[in-house]
Amino acid sequence: MRRVVFNQKGGVGKSSIACNLAAIAAAEGKKTLVVDLDPQGNSTQYLLGRDITSLKDTVADLLEQTVSFSMFNRRPDEFVHATTHANLFVMPSSPELDYLERKLEAKHKIYKLREALKKLSDHFDAIYIDTAPALDFYTRSALIAAQRCLIPFDCDDFSRQALYNILGEIQDLQEDHNPDLVVEGIIANQFQARASLPRKLIQELTDEGLPVLDVRLSSSVKMKESHQAGQPLIHLAPKHNLTRQYRDLHRLLNGETVETEPL
Repeated sequence: MRRVVFNQKGGVGKSSIACNLAAIAAAEGKKTLVVDLDPQGNSTQYLLGRDITSLKDTVADLLEQTVSFSMFNRRPDEFVHATTHANLFVMPSSPELDYLERKLEAKHKIYKLREALKKLSDHFDAIYIDTAPALDFYTRSALIAAQRCLIPFDCDDFSRQALYNILGEIQDLQEDHNPDLVVEGIIANQFQARASLPRKLIQELTDEGLPVLDVRLSSSVKMKESHQAGQPLIHLAPKHNLTRQYRDLHRLLNGETVETEPL
């Protein structure tokens, strides 16, 4: 399954969600890949613990060979890096993505990521794509390449208005480029269960018929500690409440029944 984590708003937890869901899948024995399409490289640094400026064989290198003449293009799996965790791999980001974007757009290479990830689907049980907080060439490429889309939602009214725009953009892309793409769910992230506004917003979105997932991810300093340590929660704090929530979310996405707390 190829999943993209997407929201045009920054700071909503896209990298945290992509990496922690991937880490749980890997810990359960699934060969799992994270593709980092954000030039900031947060997922890359989180899982590899390295500055992206020093990395070679990145997603930018994979895409650059589609606009440069070569007799022998390298296979997509040659741009995949192993992490220190079993079954967990990364196709790292690069600052070169910013420079490369205009060239890729000019040569209409919007489907090249999908071609590469379809090939990698033969090698991996699960692929998670992390995106930048923008509807740019790379994010569109990811939405075209994916089968499922997860939308992190920060529980405030500004995020709610942005959510409607995001769903509209996805609908346009589904109609024009990827009719098989499914919005798998809206994830309430950094959820404060004791505050009335987040509960009210989630209830209203649910009443509108939007696909709000029943598992909500709470706000915790443990996530920041996880980033600093370069260790997904399943490895840093396997018994923490937020880790349990991520486990429940992973189970829910895989069709299992989970117990959820009422709003």
